[in-house]
Amino acid sequence: MRSLSETLSLLTTPGVIPVIRTSKRAQVLPVCEALVAGGLRVLEITLTIPDALSVLAEVVAKFDGRACVGAGSILNAAQAREAIAVGAEFLVTPITRAEVADAAHAAGRPVMIGAFTPTEAQLAHEAGADLIKIFPADTLGPAYFKSLLAPMPHLRLVPTGGVTLRNLADFFKAGCPAVGVGSSLLSKELIDAGNWRELSCRAGEFLQAALHARGK
Repeated sequence: MRSLSETLSLLTTPGVIPVIRTSKRAQVLPVCEALVAGGLRVLEITLTIPDALSVLAEVVAKFDGRACVGAGSILNAAQAREAIAVGAEFLVTPITRAEVADAAHAAGRPVMIGAFTPTEAQLAHEAGADLIKIFPADTLGPAYFKSLLAPMPHLRLVPTGGVTLRNLADFFKAGCPAVGVGSSLLSKELIDAGNWRELSCRAGEFLQAALHARGK
């Protein structure tokens, strides 16, 4: 098992975290294959997917050594422990819940805790968040992150929701170590059509945009 610091390094290098949320469990493995084929090495499997824990276990087994697989949409400590039990390497919660951080760190896993306001972001930090998910970022924009980090540079903020190829570089320039990417990468139309080639191409575009934005 990777150490907590090793997993964090994967989450922030190059810093593109696909948030995988599908309506059918059968879509998850080909989506993951397409993303990895496009060069992305982090996969966040959300617990809103039907039969999510079973799917998560399948993805962990299939992509062992090829990708860092975590669980998203965690709402409490029980879900956190269940996800860890089937192999989740990192946890993401959209809300500020210290108990999720406690469960993650007890198992040596990094955790991304959700927040929206400056106070919530600081509370997430104090609760033990390794990263702080600011959601939804599309209503805030990169300038919000720059402003938030000016008085609180210790926060490691990850915008999620509304991150696109067009604004991705601006979030990195604002000081974010990573971004969570949803529908702008994981288009419902592409997934429903099974257009895995195009999804791989999009994954590659996000990878290259992140590398360019960070001078790598």
